Amino acid sequence: MPDVPAETVYDVLHDTEYRKKWDLNVIETHEIARLSDNADIGYYSWKCPKPLKNRDVVTLRSWQVLENSYIILNFSVKHPKYPPRKDLVRAVSLLAGYLVQRTGPNSCSLTYLAQVDPKGALPKWVVNKASQYLAPKMMKKMHKACLKYPSWKQEHNMNIKPWLYPEQNQLPTMALSDLSLQHASSLENIDESGLMEAKEEKGDTSGSEN
Repeated sequence: MPDVPAETVYDVLHDTEYRKKWDLNVIETHEIARLSDNADIGYYSWKCPKPLKNRDVVTLRSWQVLENSYIILNFSVKHPKYPPRKDLVRAVSLLAGYLVQRTGPNSCSLTYLAQVDPKGALPKWVVNKASQYLAPKMMKKMHKACLKYPSWKQEHNMNIKPWLYPEQNQLPTMALSDLSLQHASSLENIDESGLMEAKEEKGDTSGSEN
């Protein structure tokens, strides 16, 4: 990103309220609880290409601010108050995250890692679409969102950034011992391999991203 500072990208990746504005795939996203100054539990559900069922995840996310880079990583966990829902397929984040590296005062590089088990037997067209089309499209959307973020943030709690200032975090605290790893093998396997790709309606931007 030759025209976006690293700190802006980091803010955009954290700001769930702004995420709802630019990520057209999101159904619902919010933080659930706080584990420490740089770790929390969050929920994210997203639209999948029709006629597949939509997906959701519950993840433990942690982050680190270094001298010239920012790191955000997450993986799936079980939360007692967020069991799998009947209207969504519970996916599993094996390891996902972002590395933002400063390349200049107003430029940076963004590396995106997504090792995600979407669960279910999926048709080949879904895998091809996700790897060749949806992920690059999401990165382009994120770039545009980063350019617009400073002006948006000016009008939306400009000084509130709990990912940088832990004292601003109002989430309830939770003990790590109350959580457990979410193993893909324990979730229901939905067979969607025979579904044909639906023709996109005008203005339909359905996709998946975690």
